[in-house]
Amino acid sequence: MVVTRTRSPIRSNVGLKAVMAVTGIILVLFLILHMIGNLKVFTGETSFDHYAHWLRDIGKPLLPGVWFLWIQRGVLTVAVVAHIAAATALARRSRAARPVRYAHRPKVQGSYAARTMRWGGVIILLFVIYHLLDLTTGHLNPVGDPTRPYANVVADFAPERWYVTLFYTLAVVALGFHLRHGAFSAFRSLGQQTPKGERRARTAALVFAVALCAGFLVVPFAVLTGLVS
Repeated sequence: MVVTRTRSPIRSNVGLKAVMAVTGIILVLFLILHMIGNLKVFTGETSFDHYAHWLRDIGKPLLPGVWFLWIQRGVLTVAVVAHIAAATALARRSRAARPVRYAHRPKVQGSYAARTMRWGGVIILLFVIYHLLDLTTGHLNPVGDPTRPYANVVADFAPERWYVTLFYTLAVVALGFHLRHGAFSAFRSLGQQTPKGERRARTAALVFAVALCAGFLVVPFAVLTGLVS
């Protein structure tokens, strides 16, 4: 008797795309909420510090201490790993489906975002590691005091630390390319596959990516120029 193994639905192309979609939504929702929280720096030191401390108290008294933040970090870590794994598997299958290269292969007409997803992902990953060591653990922050989150942000993007702002900007721009490409793909999957629909999808994806990037970049540049101090 021959036993035939059946591939798990989640490992099929459709399943992997579903994993990318679900994890992408989780990460985008986090980015939106994170951006909104960052913008509270413009309300002043007292308000921003109160907001930062409130994040640590979410779930009390049901959850002790900062458990909510650790649960959130765990979910985000799983989402990132699953997103990368699904994307890698799909990319490998796509290459395997075209093992023979054409002698005169035409120039790929993909978007710049699609062609730079790999190096953009590396920049984002490196930045996330730095960001955690900087504003989460405080090891790389000039102040590094968890009780003074506003002071940590101001010290982090001070004019003499322009290289941090530059690195932050590169990471956010790379994230913007990812978001534009991902949002465009999502809109297409929802049925925007006519020429007119694709134009609308491209515009909506671009507006969304630019708005989110601007929301993240306005904080470091406000500190750099002295608007926030």
